[in-house]
Amino acid sequence: MKKLLLSLLLVLGVSVVACARDSYTRDVSQLPVAAQTILKQNFKAGVSIIKIDTELGRIDDYEVILTDGTEITFDRSGNWKEIETRVGASVPAKLVPAAIAQYVKANQKGTSIIGIEKDRKGYEVTLSNGVEMKFNSQGGFIKYD
Repeated sequence: MKKLLLSLLLVLGVSVVACARDSYTRDVSQLPVAAQTILKQNFKAGVSIIKIDTELGRIDDYEVILTDGTEITFDRSGNWKEIETRVGASVPAKLVPAAIAQYVKANQKGTSIIGIEKDRKGYEVTLSNGVEMKFNSQGGFIKYD
């Protein structure tokens, strides 16, 4: 009985690990439609590679690297979670909430947003001068980080 139980647990463990493998592709059609639309409307560079992160057999997120070095992470539904641009570029204005863009323009003149990350608590923004800022989910400034 113990051998049977141990064997079943071993088989279950191996199958979970096998299902947790990440995969790589260059095929943009593997992305959710929302992610494809964001890429098409906001970025000129093509897709270099897409890493599809899976956890326990289901897709957790998509990490996309563009040919110009920009990195974008999408959730399983195709909503962007994080954008890091290449040197000398900035996050497309359409993807930055208006309140954040206005605050940065008023308080950090001459800088651009080179990175932005969002989660359920709000946003973390990285500027071209190296300053990091935190904003709430409505785009209200919280603090310098």
